[in-house]
Amino acid sequence: MVEIARRCERAVVMAYRELRRSGTDDLAAFQSCTTLYRIHHPEASISEARRLVAEWIDHHVVRQGSGPTPGCDC
Repeated sequence: MVEIARRCERAVVMAYRELRRSGTDDLAAFQSCTTLYRIHHPEASISEARRLVAEWIDHHVVRQGSGPTPGCDC
């Protein structure tokens, strides 16, 4: 597994993987991770949080990509 540099991105991807591994359905896991992102970044709109979380899940989980992704600077 490739190391993810951003703390919030790493937390979101790890949480999503663990939720799915434990049997949580995709939508509930996605919603939980969107909430997690907004805890780290309360200034983010819900639409921004959803977009980033979806991009990160798609990149790291679905496509199993290893390159950089768009997002915050943390």
